Amino acid sequence: KEYVKIVRQKAEDGRVSVRSVRRKAKDDLDALTSEVGEDEVSRAEKELENLTKLHTDQIEEALKKKEAELLEV
Repeated sequence: KEYVKIVRQKAEDGRVSVRSVRRKAKDDLDALTSEVGEDEVSRAEKELENLTKLHTDQIEEALKKKEAELLEV
C-alpha cells in the first residue's frame, strides 16, 4: 500500500508538470497573438489542449496499470 501511495504521488507530480508546461505554452501563445493573428493562436491552443489531454490520459493509464500490478501481490 505504501508503494501505491508513492505511485499516486508520482502520477500527480507528472500531471502538475504537464499543466505547468501547458500554462507556459499558453502564455507564450498569448504573447504571439499580435504577430500571427487570433485564428492561428486559437488553433494552436486547441492543439495544446489536445496534447495536454493526451499526456494526462497516458499518465492516468500508467497509474492504473501500476496500481493493479502492485495490488496483485
